[in-house]
Amino acid sequence: MATATQVYLGTGRRKTAIARVRMTEGSGKVTVNGKDIDGYFPTELLQVSAMTPAIKAELKEKIYVVAKPQGGGLL
Repeated sequence: MATATQVYLGTGRRKTAIARVRMTEGSGKVTVNGKDIDGYFPTELLQVSAMTPAIKAELKEKIYVVAKPQGGGLL
């Protein structure tokens, strides 16, 4: 029998941009539009900025994040 895992879903909107985020327990991997966070955000400053809430909550190595932003451009 499969064990139930907690899944957290969130949606953020601004003007025409929409970001959907799904978080579950995991190894700390972050995927944005199918790419690893290092491949999506070109600089370390942007990567740290995106992960600041997880870092502050001490969850960076404990969650798996899948983000799907649309609209508004890359940065």
